[in-house]
Amino acid sequence: MRILISIISTLLLFQVSRAQLPSLIPQPVEMTIGKASENFSIDNRSTQLFISDNKLKPAADFFINYIKKYYNLDLSLTTATDLNRKNVINLTLTKVADPNPEQYALGVSSKSVNIRSSSATGVFYGIQTLIQLLPPNAKAFPLQVQAVTITDYPRFAYRGMHLDVSRHFFDLSFVKKYIDYLAIHKLNYFHWHLTDDHGWRIEIKKHPKLTQIGAWRAGTIIGLYPGNGNDGIRYGGYYTQEEVKEVIRYAAERYITIIPEIEMPGHSMAVLAAYPELSTTPKLPKKVAETWGIFNKFNNVLLPSEQTFTFLEEVLTEVMDLFPSPYIHIGGDECSKIWWKQSAFSQQLIKEKGLKNETGLQSYFIHRVEKFVNSKGKTIIGWDEILDGGLAPNAIVMSWRGEKGGIAAAKQKHKVIMTPENFMYFNHAQFLKDDSLTAAKFLPLANVYNYEPVPAELSSAEAKYIWGAQGNLWSEYISNPAKAEYMLFPRLDALSEVLWSPKAKRNFSNFQQRLKQQLRRYDQMGIKYSKRYWEN
Repeated sequence: MRILISIISTLLLFQVSRAQLPSLIPQPVEMTIGKASENFSIDNRSTQLFISDNKLKPAADFFINYIKKYYNLDLSLTTATDLNRKNVINLTLTKVADPNPEQYALGVSSKSVNIRSSSATGVFYGIQTLIQLLPPNAKAFPLQVQAVTITDYPRFAYRGMHLDVSRHFFDLSFVKKYIDYLAIHKLNYFHWHLTDDHGWRIEIKKHPKLTQIGAWRAGTIIGLYPGNGNDGIRYGGYYTQEEVKEVIRYAAERYITIIPEIEMPGHSMAVLAAYPELSTTPKLPKKVAETWGIFNKFNNVLLPSEQTFTFLEEVLTEVMDLFPSPYIHIGGDECSKIWWKQSAFSQQLIKEKGLKNETGLQSYFIHRVEKFVNSKGKTIIGWDEILDGGLAPNAIVMSWRGEKGGIAAAKQKHKVIMTPENFMYFNHAQFLKDDSLTAAKFLPLANVYNYEPVPAELSSAEAKYIWGAQGNLWSEYISNPAKAEYMLFPRLDALSEVLWSPKAKRNFSNFQQRLKQQLRRYDQMGIKYSKRYWEN
């Protein structure tokens, strides 16, 4: 009987202990829970936010704006040195470098909250954790912050999320909101898919027809491909260079690097609608694509001529002048090589350059572009098709057709971003019978959470080339912000834990329990998601 009582008591204590753990996503590396009497209180009257350096102002502003928007609390910011401060949130840059520049330490006591890091980035991530320690939808004030001690840093250096604005255009306000979503999940790269067959979305001053013509399509397919006809409604939009600068500034304040994607040599119908002379059939009129998918007989490609390369260099120069990112994504996927096969110019070029075939021509094309991008001090990223025919010397590979391309690139000592369609494409249905129209594939939350970006086939030396991973949100069937949120959440939470937390700490059942608190926070923020997640 005594043994039974002891077991029951231990289980009860374990349950209480678990109940006291804050529901943080992603899970931190190390966390110790303090006593309830050591909880910190935030109120309007006395709580101050202190920064030790003006470099920390973006992190402080993010927290001040968040707590004002969602709790209607006004916090004051101070840089005054006062060792007797009480009821203060201290953001401090340390002089000793952390092992990982994104590492931070967070400590909560009754007198203060202390967030320290050797970098402003690390302090910003500490702020994101502090936000998750706030009770969502709080009715009582002051706000209680649970006493904890946390040491935390990410597993992967590249933690990315993608947004396709070509198939459907999202305005500036939503792009900024999207960046906020990445920030609160501690992601640090935003892959902005700006061009495709279905619309060119960035102003290029030297080539105005790209937005005058290429940014607009005459209609859009209705329903799931092959669809129920075409709606016949002119559709489009684009970002001016000033708007792009504004988004870049906004992202930088959240320690997010924007990687712009300019698709080539395929996925170029928006370009060719504006400049048909760059195609393999210059005398035939072109139009911006109105249906989804790649069709060899319709999806013409860029002709690998000097005129085309000059055009691309002019476009890329404007793009690289805009974006401070050291990386430029040049696409490289799903190029319909049948057009080069039928092109006398392309066939002659293959002979002149001693190339084996059209796959070799694709490699030549990518090498040419990479050499120019490298001359500007930048590095190219491409979808895994850039491996075909020989990988460009300095290219980074984004592996989407499974993991095979990523494994091959890592073995060749190239950086790899894992984004296999079966695990990382958030345009796929979340449920077998989803609540709305989606791409006709299935990607449940558990599959995202259980994905391991480092393939078992790689040696420990090769595994070091797995830079990280990325989720992708293709917008064929995502035409508005509410639908984008619905498809993004909570799979973004799963992605964040895959990329940030130690592999050994991942547990899907535990994640589902912690997710409930996150869903309450999404209700507070007005984020759309499927209520079916409450059923688990």
